[in-house]
Amino acid sequence: MIDLEREAGGVALLRMARPPVNALDLELVRAITRGVAAVTESDACAVVLTGDGSCFSAGIDTKVAPTYDAHQRRDAINAINELVATICSTPLPVVAAINGHAMGGGLVIALACDLRVAARGEHKLALNEVVAGVPFPAGPLAVVRAELDPSVMRDLCLTGRAVGPDEALALHVVDEVLDAPDLLDRARRRALELGAFPAYELVKAQVRGPLIAELQQIASTDDPLITGGEGRA
Repeated sequence: MIDLEREAGGVALLRMARPPVNALDLELVRAITRGVAAVTESDACAVVLTGDGSCFSAGIDTKVAPTYDAHQRRDAINAINELVATICSTPLPVVAAINGHAMGGGLVIALACDLRVAARGEHKLALNEVVAGVPFPAGPLAVVRAELDPSVMRDLCLTGRAVGPDEALALHVVDEVLDAPDLLDRARRRALELGAFPAYELVKAQVRGPLIAELQQIASTDDPLITGGEGRA
């Protein structure tokens, strides 16, 4: 589910590996959370998060999710809330290397990272929950609100439309776009740059502190059905 590689300089490469499109089921969400937590406890200086194959993540597995019973649905909401809280709250720099499609929850995971670099190509990025019929859990909704300009959030969330990497850059959804063969090298170099800053942990806590506090509160709530949408699961 998750491949972890330790690279020169102390960068940890976490690769989502659930073929064919790294769709998110409960097991993968929990595996990403465990991976980020494990790297945080190691001597790594930074994290690069990417997807295996030609897709970053297609979002929630729409074949598996409808088969969940009520208990599993609650677990899935809790798990995605915990995942984004874990990514945001790690003191390490986390760079998303968006190597292909990043849809729904997949794009939310990228937005939870500190920096986002994307490959050029025909792939799409979207917050298409409205199309998929999956309301935002509270954690992902908090991430989207914090990371996107209000007009961009309204546009992408209410229309569910998909954008290419260049439009995503223009909308400040991603921070850089570059040729696909250069993606991982650039992500590693940016991660190393951030990880070398002596005050990175402190400044990250200042800049992302309100979001981190909100996500940690959501992740610790006793109500697993909180979604940011009037309690709908």
